[in-house]
Amino acid sequence: MAGKLYVCPTPIGNLEDITLRVLNTLKEVDFIAAEDTRHTIKLLNHYEIKKQLTSYHEHNERDKSTKIIERILCGEDCALVSDAGMPGISDPGEILIKEAIMQDIQVVGLPGPSASLLALVVSGLRTDKFIFEGFLPSKNNERKNRLKDFEWEKRTIIFYESPYRLKKTLKDMREILGNRKISIARELTKKYEEISRGTINEIFDKFGDREIKGEIVIIVEGNVKDKIIEYDITIEEHIMQYIDKGYSKKEAVKLTAKDRKLPKNEVYKKSFGIK
Repeated sequence: MAGKLYVCPTPIGNLEDITLRVLNTLKEVDFIAAEDTRHTIKLLNHYEIKKQLTSYHEHNERDKSTKIIERILCGEDCALVSDAGMPGISDPGEILIKEAIMQDIQVVGLPGPSASLLALVVSGLRTDKFIFEGFLPSKNNERKNRLKDFEWEKRTIIFYESPYRLKKTLKDMREILGNRKISIARELTKKYEEISRGTINEIFDKFGDREIKGEIVIIVEGNVKDKIIEYDITIEEHIMQYIDKGYSKKEAVKLTAKDRKLPKNEVYKKSFGIK
């Protein structure tokens, strides 16, 4: 009978932020797949847990997933952990979980710490609708192009960022997204935890020339403005495009008005010369 794969979130800083269920699971499984065994052993030693560890990181995910699955199919239970937070979220885990599901292995997810959600709820920005992007590309042009995809995103956006790229990223955000509200969560749950809230300009000035360290989560306000679309065709031509697709004149007017965010009567007047 096959074993199980347990997805176990671990503290993102403070070692006390771990659930009793995760601790019990780590004690009971046959082995633990860890992103960095040197990091995980500190957690295990703190709670006096002695368990076999095997490394499972971004450079050996595919090969190691196969070996871990083989052990689980032979009846062993495995706990999957990353260095901090929920495995699989900007950390290794996705490949192993997918493979386990394909092999009809029971995957048991345990709740626990997540830097992205914690940073969101303390940001002071909207939490009812949000999206998670994770890390932006490290190369300047690729990062700017990716940010352009969020120019008109109305939901709150969650990013992870390296402290070494934070100032460059803030400059790019200001250039592409505008001077909107953001929150920077640094070193969450740790001794030097810092939450900075304000506009991009205010946060950029606050950090100034100081050296920035630690894990960083950026929460960005969604676009609160209505998107204004520029069209290279006239309203009449826009209506005709819909008519050519088989829509009635009435339907074409309605759709054109919606596309251009114009009053329906204004578009209707432009349709008088169209037969």
